[in-house]
Amino acid sequence: MPAYNDMEYQKMNAKLGSTHYRFAHVLGAAMCCAALLLSSACHREPAKADADAPAADAKGKAAAGDESAEGVTLKPDEIVKMGIAATAVSATRHTPETIGFGTVMPHEALAQAVAELTTAVAVERQSRSTFTRGQRLAGTPGAMPVDTQEAAERQATVDQAALELAKRRLSTTFGQDPPWKNQDSSPELTALASGKIKLVRVTFPLGALGDSDPSTLRLAHINAAPGGKSWESRSVWSAPADTSIPGRSFFALLKGADAGEGEHLLAWARVGEAESGVEIPASAVIISNGKYWCYVEEKPGVFVRTEVDTGMPTADGYFVKEGVSAGAKVVTASAGQLLAREMNPSTAAE
Repeated sequence: MPAYNDMEYQKMNAKLGSTHYRFAHVLGAAMCCAALLLSSACHREPAKADADAPAADAKGKAAAGDESAEGVTLKPDEIVKMGIAATAVSATRHTPETIGFGTVMPHEALAQAVAELTTAVAVERQSRSTFTRGQRLAGTPGAMPVDTQEAAERQATVDQAALELAKRRLSTTFGQDPPWKNQDSSPELTALASGKIKLVRVTFPLGALGDSDPSTLRLAHINAAPGGKSWESRSVWSAPADTSIPGRSFFALLKGADAGEGEHLLAWARVGEAESGVEIPASAVIISNGKYWCYVEEKPGVFVRTEVDTGMPTADGYFVKEGVSAGAKVVTASAGQLLAREMNPSTAAE
């Protein structure tokens, strides 16, 4: 090992100290730069994640069919090409309805009951006339023998009882309070017997009507779509209870309907108080992901999808109390094309 004097050791130590100082200085600067870079990266990464989140969320919503509608904006020529038409909805009042099920009764049984009543009326009228004539001739040269008069009286009594029985059978068939009351030759009875007017027996579930009896019924085919054909009956009265279905039963006269005998029908009766809202036409309603929607034109060329509550169907669509205001323009033609355009914005009108 070489020998160094004190002067040489001092020079060497000074040189080493200077080198260590420069190394520490460089190392410290490098560490500061690294810390700054890490800090900058940490701050930038969340910002990038925040920026990517809406895009990823929107992509996920589109893939899942999210129902938070943002609307569709179309140019005037696109509206024409797609055949879009919008109609302003008006304020209206609607009475809630409850639903029941009805059956069109075969007119053969009705014809038999009416024929029995007609026969009983004719027989009773004849026997009563014979007995009355015998009473009137009593004590005159043309008076009937006593036994003949007694037989006429007995026959009149029997025929009167037969007439009452026919009426009671008719009330069993038609209920206690039919619209023709005690008019045995009522035009309604004749029309029912011939099948020109149909008799519908309707049953509502227990508690559906509350304490009130319906004064009118709305009837439709059992497969009728909302807004489809329906008929209104204003001749409604209580019917005997249906032993097979618990509930309250009613009869209704159905005129000018294409319902067949024995056919099952839907029936609606008004219950509760009238409420304010608007009626959405059935042609404006579309279905997406198990929900019902309509498109509202919020401003020219801008169509926003709005959920529709279908809990109160009407003869022409749906009554809603919120979501769509009176005067709003609702798309009633090509709403399905708007939905397709919203789900796939790249789709252009052909």
